[in-house]
Order: sequence, then C-alpha cells, then structure tokens
Amino acid sequence: MTSESPEPIHEDRLWSDGHWTARVIKNEDDDGWAVAMHLDGGAEPALVGPWTMGRDKKNPKPLDTAAFNTLVKTAKEVIRRSEQQLHAQLNKNLSVTVNGQRIRVVMAIVPDEEGATATLSAHDDLDEELARVPVPPSFRLNVDSAQAWIASGFERPR
Repeated sequence: MTSESPEPIHEDRLWSDGHWTARVIKNEDDDGWAVAMHLDGGAEPALVGPWTMGRDKKNPKPLDTAAFNTLVKTAKEVIRRSEQQLHAQLNKNLSVTVNGQRIRVVMAIVPDEEGATATLSAHDDLDEELARVPVPPSFRLNVDSAQAWIASGFERPR
C-alpha cells in the first residue's frame, strides 16, 4: 500500500479495499439487514441492497472476500448504467435526409449549477460539422425541428 491508500479493513460488517467500502446496516424497512457500497468517500452509497441473515436468523452473515468482490462488481455496473442514462438524457441525436443529403443533428446539454447550456450541431455523412449553434436546454430535438433548422440555413432556433 502507498502512504495515500488507507489500510484495508476486513471486519464482519465493514469491508474496505481503499476504494470501495461495504457496510452492513440494519434494514430500516424490516427486521433484516442491508449492505451499502460506497466509492472512495462518496457521500451517497453507489448501491444499497438486502444482505443475508446469518445462521442464527438474527444477525447478518459476515462479509468476506467473495461477497465483497461481487458487491464491487455490482456497484460498478450500477454506476455505469447511471452514467449511460445521464449521457442519453443530455445527448440526443437523429438523422434526417434533406435534398438527398443525410444529416445527423446532435443536441448536447451541459449541466451547470448556475444554469445548463446546450448546443445544436449538424454533421454530414463523413461526420464533418456543418453548423453549431447555442440553443436553450429546453429545445425539443425531433425530426420536424431538425428539418426546420436545416431549412433555415442553420439559423439559431428561437
């Protein structure tokens, strides 16, 4: 371990490798247990799920290497899917044919605490950018709005 990496923790209800931390917690919804996975100091857990009861049917099953590795893999997948969903919400694109030319229109939203911004761009078959204009993040990109923008000579939509 480097001086920057914390020592691993391997306890029955707390397991950490320095990047990920699994903590077994009392399930607030019932008499069972849950496990929360945190990534490197994250305020919110990346994953919370049910945890298995131990043999005494009262206490949680202790964490171990195999369970921790499975939890890390699952938490990484949850993060990846969340990032993909956010990307899809912020980046939309469609293709239209205008005068026999296929044009791909892309809307990219950049979130910001002080106000999101968005751009609309047009690309030809070779992915060369034909135009780029700012638009409000509320702009609705659809076939009709894309065709109208192209027909206007790529003037900034109002």
